[in-house]
Amino acid sequence: PFCRIFVLGIGFFTLCFLMTSLGGQFSAKRLGDSPFTIRTEVMGALESRGVLRRMSDMLEVLMKRMDILARLENSTDFHKGDEARFPRDRFQPAAGLMERIQAIAQNVSDIAIKVDQILRNSLLNGKGGRGSWQGCRVPPGRRMNPPCLFAPSQWMRARWTSDPCYAFFGVDGTECSFLIYLSEVEWFCPPLPWRNRTAALLSPPPPLPRVQAAFRSDLARLLELIGTGKESLSFMKKRIRHLAQQWLRAARRLEQKLKGRQRDQKHILIHIGFLTEESGDVFSPRVLKGGPLGEMVQWADILAALFLLGHSLRVTVSLKELQSHLGVPPGRGNCPLTSPLPFDLIYTDYHGLQQMKQHMGLSFKKYRCRVRVIDTFGTEPAYNHEEYATLRGYRTNWGYWNLQPTQFMTMFPHTPDNSFMGFVSEELNKTERQFIKSNKVSSMAVVYGKEASIWKGKEKFLAILNKYMEIHGTVYYETQRPPEVPAFVKNHGLLPQHEFQQLLRKAKLFIGFGFPYEGPAPLEAIANGCVFLQARFNPPHSSLNHEFFRGKPTSREVSSQHPYAEDFIGKPHVWTVDYNNSEEFEAAIKTIMRTQVDPYLPYEYTCEGMLERIHAYIQHQVGEHAGSPWGSIPVLPGERSWSSLGEHPGPPWGTIPVLPGGASLFSWPAIPRVCPCASGKPPLPQCSSPARDPRSQPCAAHGLTAESTRRWGLGEICHQPKTLGGWLSITCDSTEYEMNHLYPAVAEHVHECYLQKEPLLFSCAGYNTKYRRLCPCRDYRKGQVALCRDCL
Repeated sequence: PFCRIFVLGIGFFTLCFLMTSLGGQFSAKRLGDSPFTIRTEVMGALESRGVLRRMSDMLEVLMKRMDILARLENSTDFHKGDEARFPRDRFQPAAGLMERIQAIAQNVSDIAIKVDQILRNSLLNGKGGRGSWQGCRVPPGRRMNPPCLFAPSQWMRARWTSDPCYAFFGVDGTECSFLIYLSEVEWFCPPLPWRNRTAALLSPPPPLPRVQAAFRSDLARLLELIGTGKESLSFMKKRIRHLAQQWLRAARRLEQKLKGRQRDQKHILIHIGFLTEESGDVFSPRVLKGGPLGEMVQWADILAALFLLGHSLRVTVSLKELQSHLGVPPGRGNCPLTSPLPFDLIYTDYHGLQQMKQHMGLSFKKYRCRVRVIDTFGTEPAYNHEEYATLRGYRTNWGYWNLQPTQFMTMFPHTPDNSFMGFVSEELNKTERQFIKSNKVSSMAVVYGKEASIWKGKEKFLAILNKYMEIHGTVYYETQRPPEVPAFVKNHGLLPQHEFQQLLRKAKLFIGFGFPYEGPAPLEAIANGCVFLQARFNPPHSSLNHEFFRGKPTSREVSSQHPYAEDFIGKPHVWTVDYNNSEEFEAAIKTIMRTQVDPYLPYEYTCEGMLERIHAYIQHQVGEHAGSPWGSIPVLPGERSWSSLGEHPGPPWGTIPVLPGGASLFSWPAIPRVCPCASGKPPLPQCSSPARDPRSQPCAAHGLTAESTRRWGLGEICHQPKTLGGWLSITCDSTEYEMNHLYPAVAEHVHECYLQKEPLLFSCAGYNTKYRRLCPCRDYRKGQVALCRDCL
């Protein structure tokens, strides 16, 4: 009969649905096999309960409808006039059908109860949560949220299923699991007293044992750590092998210089974010096609320096490896790490910084003090401070991280606000230097530019150069010569690094066309005895007027293709001329051909210089933030902080030198520090006013360099009315405190003084004609601008 078939079909469908829904749950691995199994099981548990309840309800409804059908069956009116079309026995259910349906419903109900008990026991005994769930009862009076938990608990009640990481930590939708998570995982409140008595909390793993760092004498292990699979990694490994002997000799010299000084071995993670697939990894495919190599040169040298200094390294170029090393819970990054961060320092780039923030969740803010960002062009405080950048129009895609400015490490010493990381160039021994001098071809020039687009529109001064010199290029091409390269240029195509070095050792001139900006190649050319000729930019290029710099977190004005070469090296090795002035350009070429120069390499770009610099950073850029974002200024034994000086008429360590014209300086002989630390020497106070042209800075004019680090109470030195009036002889008719990256400053013509309100905005970058800005200065080691004389 139709009714019987219909009812049996419903019953069969129900049983199939039951088996399909629950089969996976009972066949899966037990809870706790892996973090990702935990996520599936916990989420599936809640779904299974709902399925069983819905099936039980469905069968109950079916029972009620069958009962109605049975009652209608006994009604005489039901069959009047219909017996001919619908025989009476067609609607008469089988005698045992109702009993079978009742049995199915009872079985489903029993199964639901048993599965619910199994799932509860799994949660109680599982390892996904923080500690045991047994006896998880909220005592009387605690079922309502305490005040400190109200808002977070309300959020979790609405959103706890939005990220699987909550289930990983044991959240199952109950009030009890909310309270435990918020007090033990995210620490919104102190531990719950009743949990202390009923649950044994998982203690954090013991800290890794501290051992002394020892200089290494073999780079083979580093090459294994870097790994394989990418052209970028192959390039970096080739570079490390090529410079291996120079690195090892430099490490031995620095070891002797430090005279057995004790150094803790640091656990360091190096995550090269721009090489991950998630960031696009645009560099690896271009390595063999003449693409930009400056970043990979710098990363290779950073790896070599950290390894030779004896630190424990982990290297990652994939997001999966990063998550594994950090201890990221499964999910979308809304939860903290599963255990304390095992690394003292993390070196990464802007891509890696974004990936870390996305996946570390709340832990990123806790551990951001340990991050060092390799940042080619630098990040100024105005772009770094999120609130200020948003309000004042300095927001870009690469800034607003609220880090200490010294956590950003640049390729060149662009600004005193950031730390200068640098790279290395190959050093020549005495024999090689003599060979170069005797084999130079005075009429040979090499063009700086491996991409054909760089040559476009340069025909005019290439024609002038061709009158005096044979021009060589290293432009990449596959089959046909690039049409942008004139026929009179001898193009070698893309050369391996060793062959390119040989070409530079023969050439007299290395000429730049204005791009790429601030790369390593000009230093390599100068180190191989070339003269570097570059274009002067008028007006200077910056994020305000040039597409390349637009969006970068700096307002720095670039006066030439390579400002470091222009300002720190200069003539006779570096010539900067106006390429739009044909007469000036041609006169420079004639003079360069007659000028004899020796190979030259600044000490800070040697292997020893970079090892020395990174060693100093690791030893002194230390500390964790506590209380305020970056802690308080420490007081060393026998010394006083500036905040405790009261009305002391002057600094405790001597008088203030007065420069010609009455301008005083505050010297700042200390290494740039990211977080407060308990080492270093108090400064010799002096202050200066930054100018637009770095060569005219008062610091530079007196053999000093600017230093904006808020170490030793910069706020109480250059940033206090008593300093301005008492020590700098500045009259302040009015004094204002404001959040402004150009402060502290003085408007001398109206006797108005402006002091800095926000520590993260202390800066020596920027220029304004309205103010005489105040910025500390410090001394520095010869050839090592990053370090003061006594800071090694």
